Amino acid sequence: MSDAIKHECGIALIRLLKPLEYYKKKYRSAFYGVNKMYLMMEKQHNRGQDGAGFASIKLDVAPGQRYISRVRSIDQQPIQDIFDKINNRVNKAFKDHPEFINDVKLQKHNIPYLGELLLGHVRYGTFGKNSVESVHPFLRQNNWMHRNLILAGNFNMTNVKELFKNLVDLGQHPKEYTDTITVMEKIGHFLDDSVSKIYKDLKKEGYNKNECSPLIAERLNVSRILRKAAKNWDGGYAMAGLLGHGDFFVLRDPSGIRPAYYYKDDEIVVVASERPVIQTVFNVDFKDVIELKPGHAIITKKSGETAISKILKPLERKACSFERIYFSRGSDAEIYKERKDLGKLVVPKVLKVINYDIKNTVFSFIPNTAETSFFGMTETVEKYLNEQKIKAILKGKRNLSAEKVREILAQRPRIEKIAVKDVKLRTFITEDSSRDDLVAHVYDVTYGIVKSNDNLVIIDDSIVRGTTLKKSIIKILDKLNPKRIIIVSSAPQIRYPDCYGIDMARLEDLIAFRAMISLLKETGNYQKVEEVYAKCKPQEKLKDHEVKNFVKELYDDFTDEDISTKISELICDNDINAEVHVIFQKVSDLNKACPKNLGDWYFTGNYPTVGGNRVVNRAFINFYEGNKERAY
Repeated sequence: MSDAIKHECGIALIRLLKPLEYYKKKYRSAFYGVNKMYLMMEKQHNRGQDGAGFASIKLDVAPGQRYISRVRSIDQQPIQDIFDKINNRVNKAFKDHPEFINDVKLQKHNIPYLGELLLGHVRYGTFGKNSVESVHPFLRQNNWMHRNLILAGNFNMTNVKELFKNLVDLGQHPKEYTDTITVMEKIGHFLDDSVSKIYKDLKKEGYNKNECSPLIAERLNVSRILRKAAKNWDGGYAMAGLLGHGDFFVLRDPSGIRPAYYYKDDEIVVVASERPVIQTVFNVDFKDVIELKPGHAIITKKSGETAISKILKPLERKACSFERIYFSRGSDAEIYKERKDLGKLVVPKVLKVINYDIKNTVFSFIPNTAETSFFGMTETVEKYLNEQKIKAILKGKRNLSAEKVREILAQRPRIEKIAVKDVKLRTFITEDSSRDDLVAHVYDVTYGIVKSNDNLVIIDDSIVRGTTLKKSIIKILDKLNPKRIIIVSSAPQIRYPDCYGIDMARLEDLIAFRAMISLLKETGNYQKVEEVYAKCKPQEKLKDHEVKNFVKELYDDFTDEDISTKISELICDNDINAEVHVIFQKVSDLNKACPKNLGDWYFTGNYPTVGGNRVVNRAFINFYEGNKERAY
């Protein structure tokens, strides 16, 4: 994705099912879980670079001993910073107390972060301050062990206002107006209520206060708490929670928007946002890592008993397609194949634009994450070329010389590394004209490969704002003097905001939306904007299920090709010499390539939850009124 956007968080959870002595004996370290957590978080670093957090819980410690530890960071390398701090604490403890080194019990009782229950989080902030207080995991503290709640997740709620009001109506006074705090306090309310009821029942049964504590842990029904807490949530989420006494849960939204995978054996229970993370870190097979079903939670009790429980009625599966296009690492076997297919399926459009002139076409990709789609595209171009070779040879029959046959067989697609990002370059000047000049040099290009009569085809994961294309990529590619520059997006046109965790909140930031608005002005139909505004505005007072996405009507007068042509114009300054074309994937082909992830609301406007329609209308109202606020 050449346009940088903030997106996606990642969760990692480990529950050690054996005593720490077991891991010391088998793996030569009681810090087995901590070491694995470091690897899991680093393997998901692609999901979040704004901050990272780690929390642990020790099981079965005596009163007065610290059993919850947490560390968070917004350092430039937050994961490294976290584990440097942990290592420093451990090394200091070993230096000051050499007797700890070979005694696991002393390590557990005296060294923080060493526990049986570990939760990690990598963060991309979709909005709000990027302070350490905004970094997960969040902690809800209480002197009752069972009422301690640690929460981390990959999520965004569309109805925070309603959920916040519900808490106030219950008599609570939440400390912040954010979806994370609101969700945590919602769970916490029903957790407190459940603990109180169990305690009252136990007292009636004749148990004293001290005897009640372990029995509360046994009887606590995490599934029931989650059903009550999540009843009115609207959004996409994979929510991980630890209870102070040792239960944990990970809950996935009913539409399966946000991803979650798990693995269990007799030593561990592991949950992560991406399958290959678990495969790599724990060296397990693809088939052994299971996707958590939408609307379900994986719950492990303090005893180690693990179950999958249906919390909410699953809706039509609309897993985020951007996970497959861009966000998740391509080392997942399914994702790798799907990204290649995305490259393959866009080839017919490419061939048409270059007039099937493969001989005078150079193929490349920007950025590096588009490489897999590039493989799919070039393999398909080569397959087409091979078919043309066969036709040419058959057409020539016996009249072709051996030299001519060799010439035909020697034809190959021209595949080159055209642009490389200079990762050392930083734009430190804020004044626009100077900054734009620096941005134009973010990529280094390879000179001498492209000829003046060549087509230059560059594939990208997706095109969001078009800013980097206009200010950098098109300018540097034009320096190579090609006849045509064809920018290929392996994703369809992004026309609508996302409200489930990706930072695409404002319509006017989207190049496809700006292209459509330009076309309405050019065709004399801009009054449609006022008409849609008149439909959207009254919906602010309607209930969620009554709200419709009227913004879709603005695109009705134009084909995909109309929008693409206008985008081609918008990303070019007057000094560009090459003919520029932008090609987008068709939504139908996206769904064909990624059949398990059919969430495509940012392309189609078909939101999987009722809150999505409210968000897109609010985004349009903000655009019309010139309001720069976010729609969620």
